[in-house]
Amino acid sequence: MEFQLPIQLQNLPAPISYQDKILLVGSCFTEHIGNKLQELKFATLQNPHGILFDPYSVAASLVSYTENRPYSKEDLFYLDELWQSWQHHSIFSDVDKDECLRQINTSQRRAHAFLQHADWIIITLGSSFSYRLTGQAGVGAEGLPVANCHRAPAPWFRKHLMGIEETNAALDNCIYRLKQFNPRLRIIFTVSPVRHIRDGVTENNRSKARLIEVVHNLVNKFNNLYYFPAYELVIDVLRDYRFYDIDMVHPNYPATTFVMEKFIQCCINAPARLIMEEVKKIVTARKHKAFQPATRAHQQFLLAHLEKTKDLQERYPFLNLAEELFYFEHLQR
Repeated sequence: MEFQLPIQLQNLPAPISYQDKILLVGSCFTEHIGNKLQELKFATLQNPHGILFDPYSVAASLVSYTENRPYSKEDLFYLDELWQSWQHHSIFSDVDKDECLRQINTSQRRAHAFLQHADWIIITLGSSFSYRLTGQAGVGAEGLPVANCHRAPAPWFRKHLMGIEETNAALDNCIYRLKQFNPRLRIIFTVSPVRHIRDGVTENNRSKARLIEVVHNLVNKFNNLYYFPAYELVIDVLRDYRFYDIDMVHPNYPATTFVMEKFIQCCINAPARLIMEEVKKIVTARKHKAFQPATRAHQQFLLAHLEKTKDLQERYPFLNLAEELFYFEHLQR
């Protein structure tokens, strides 16, 4: 008897390996995938603009990385005692204008350099709703699409549901620019299963439907574009509130773990999956908190895992295990 709706997952024709560099951009669900890959020692760079939700902001950020366009003080505005950018998440905001700009441009240069040699981009789209500045804002041009509202007054913004043609045009141009900049890039699209209930249930479904339609149009048009059904895995396969957090909106740990297991199965190659199991043991040992760190037993534990880490690093020199090597070596007494 089936207790879940079966879903046919397509394996990538040439899946991700440990030697690949992966840029991840998009909504908060991007970070569920990115944090796990980073923990497992894949070479990743996550959200150089911070978390982004709508297709326009995602596309604009990626194009800006290809151009390596520096931001200037004119791109910043002052609100709630902080200097902020309409194109960046509030993690870049700062009380000091120069520091805010320094952080933004440091991240911009890093993204440009990383993208030159990247093998993959994973893009997670969250919502078709985009926010545009109104004349009441007084900071920034009227009609400017913003990536983050920074808790500014509601009258400063006009809420805009991007149409299919509009979304397709933004992402189509973005992909064209990316492939010109780095022809070997391969792209995985996902649609976030996080439901934007503040928009309304019906509106959220319209928003997600537009994203799914556009992504499939793009996958059918471009080579080396793929779709991973994170949205369908949560909404159609798990489809139960026990897989959501207390807010009934965000998938919880079992749900995100389930999705990640499927991602690994479909998008990571077999040699990498074997290495992952060894890395996972080292990472788990690194997180171990000893009640009595001075005991001989714990010192032996550290020494044993130091040797295992050295062996793993020697066999797979592309792994970055510097943090684990330092930890196991310097905690010995």
